[in-house]
Amino acid sequence: MFRKEFAEVISQTGMIPVKDMRGMLQDSDPKKVAELDLLSLDFFDDIKFAKVLAEKYKLTFIDLSKAKIKERTLKLIKKNDVVKYRVLPIQKTAKAVSVAIYDPTVVEFKTELQTIFQHQVEFILTNLASWNKIYGRVTESIDELLSTIKEVKPEDHKDETVKEEDIGDEIILYVNKMLAESFIKKASDIHVEPYEKTFRIRFRIDGTLHEVDNPSPKLARPLISRLKILAQLDISEKRKPQDGRIKLSIGGQPIDYRVSTLPTLFGEKVVLRLLDQSNLQLDMTKLGFEQKQLDVFKNGIYQPYGMCLVTGPTGSGKTTTLYSGLAELNKVKTNISTAEDPVEFNLDGINQVNVRKEVGLTFASALKAFLRQDPDIIMVGEIRDLEVGEIAVEAALTGHLVLSTLHTNDAPSTVTRLLNMGIEPFLVVGSLNVVVAQRLCRRICTECREVVDASVEELIACGIAPSSASKIKVYEGKGCEYCNNSGYKGRVAIYEVLDMTAGVKDLVLKHASADEIKKQAIKDGMKTLRMCALTKVAQGLTTLSEAVMNSASDKF
Repeated sequence: MFRKEFAEVISQTGMIPVKDMRGMLQDSDPKKVAELDLLSLDFFDDIKFAKVLAEKYKLTFIDLSKAKIKERTLKLIKKNDVVKYRVLPIQKTAKAVSVAIYDPTVVEFKTELQTIFQHQVEFILTNLASWNKIYGRVTESIDELLSTIKEVKPEDHKDETVKEEDIGDEIILYVNKMLAESFIKKASDIHVEPYEKTFRIRFRIDGTLHEVDNPSPKLARPLISRLKILAQLDISEKRKPQDGRIKLSIGGQPIDYRVSTLPTLFGEKVVLRLLDQSNLQLDMTKLGFEQKQLDVFKNGIYQPYGMCLVTGPTGSGKTTTLYSGLAELNKVKTNISTAEDPVEFNLDGINQVNVRKEVGLTFASALKAFLRQDPDIIMVGEIRDLEVGEIAVEAALTGHLVLSTLHTNDAPSTVTRLLNMGIEPFLVVGSLNVVVAQRLCRRICTECREVVDASVEELIACGIAPSSASKIKVYEGKGCEYCNNSGYKGRVAIYEVLDMTAGVKDLVLKHASADEIKKQAIKDGMKTLRMCALTKVAQGLTTLSEAVMNSASDKF
């Protein structure tokens, strides 16, 4: 809501001359002015506005855009009261409940709010954009998101008459609900699976599949046809796999779903991979690296040439780590090209190429083409064979920085994998800057985290030093509404960063085994996946079982 006081504050900030502000208000319908959205004004700077407003009303200003507010704190007030009073609880202490406001006149309702909270109330002024962001968490629901879902069609898309099952409003609504629910629950994949007598929908959340619904088997064919229509696939083709993409706007956010169909015994199974650009973490300091590991990785990618490899199983976050590295290096003076299968996220300023084997555009052919495009940095999705490996090494040795991935258990095994492919040891030593191995451990839910008993013997058996075992507190989540009773919410990465030290290089030249290389790397200061995972346990970020499971291949 826009008021005269706001106009005075805006004029004080110097965003727009007073005369222009007065003219805008006088020439407009008062009702429309009252309903005006401040953030829609081109000249409006909400941070500057909020700071001046806070100073005027003698309130503390805090930018809450990056604040971590617990779900249970937000639930201290009913949704209707949030709308009515325009307040959001952000912290509760023994003294008071701190509530965020963007309109200082709300302080007039202090007595009423203290009755609602049954506690003293302290007002904190924040900027409108960050208030709206937190407000969205409180009010967001599947029903509200349904009205925002829009299909984003390419410009050359033409609607075709569907001569298949009758896809009525019931199916369209069900698919929209499924997509909205997956978005709210932050699922990474949706599995749509028909069987002989049943039909089920599963979401992969934090790396684990959860069954969310068992629709009637009669809905299987029309529901799958609806998904194929959205992905612009041939709905009459049921004998072979197909790949497509659905582009939607949910809650105003662009979301891509990578769609894959597979003929099974009782119909087509469909898997949708959610690609939400807002979930892409490009800030390297927030990925989970320990400071020393981050320093070694950054040193590797900031070399003028050489090869930096990231390794781990499918779904371990390799792409995110590579993208964060590319974002760090993405400058106007740098030419960056990537070959991916497929491109998952669009990165502005980077030339991204989708590998297409059916037309002869392979990783190898893309790499060869890149070398004729005056590149500074090249990223190739995966080194799968000797041909790609040799081209990548050649590029790294001829003045280019090359980033890529492999599938190995740990960082030292990556070096021996390159040797086993047929790449000469002196070429590996000359080209390789750094190797990063990684896994994703499920993060303990902060809303239901509690200390659990763990014997000193058990901790020592997992790899914790006897001197530290008696001092460490082990946590687990008991399960709550916020984490769907799983005890986990989100994931945290664990890393093993291999620096190519003189000792490691000597062993590579001698064709040493992965175990010998690993022992030398640890001697030179490398933390293994198990060591990193146990550090996360000591920090209360993940459970002991998650740490052990995700570093099971670690022998040290």
